[in-house]
Amino acid sequence: MLSGRALALAVLAWSLLKVAVRRLFDDGPSGLALFRENYDADGLPPLSPAERAALPRFSRCIACGRCDLGEAERIAASKGAYRGLMTVVLASSRSMPDFDAAALALAHVPEEVLAEKERICPTGVPFRELAGFVRAKARAQAAPSADGAGSGEPSALALVAAVTSPAADLDPSSAERAASEAT
Repeated sequence: MLSGRALALAVLAWSLLKVAVRRLFDDGPSGLALFRENYDADGLPPLSPAERAALPRFSRCIACGRCDLGEAERIAASKGAYRGLMTVVLASSRSMPDFDAAALALAHVPEEVLAEKERICPTGVPFRELAGFVRAKARAQAAPSADGAGSGEPSALALVAAVTSPAADLDPSSAERAASEAT
């Protein structure tokens, strides 16, 4: 019976042999089709080369919190959907996020605010570009693709947006309470 290094080498060799034989005789999906088969159910869409190149710029955030200054009103109005721009940036750039939830959060931040936050960010996070990326991925997940992949079901973003009331519906005491907690 094998043990230690010899066993590890035997398992590795057996795995290599299985992969080689499978590739010779299997006409199953590969490449992007295999990726979609494995990850569509998890909501993890493939990235284009341009999107992969942009990810390091999105990851510049050092969690200083400067982008959250002045966000208390939007945080309160979102009723929990938006917890601040820093949280969205960190969640959207460190791993593949739930794009629907990130897009829902970003729906509370106007483009001009994102541009202002870019100017004050000490590391130059491109907030508008990141928001565009997140929104595009959320739309892509919600719509079935040409090859039939995709959910085909209403996105969580659409469902939440349909039941979320506008900020004007907040009573003043809850808005003030949420604003004081956010600062």
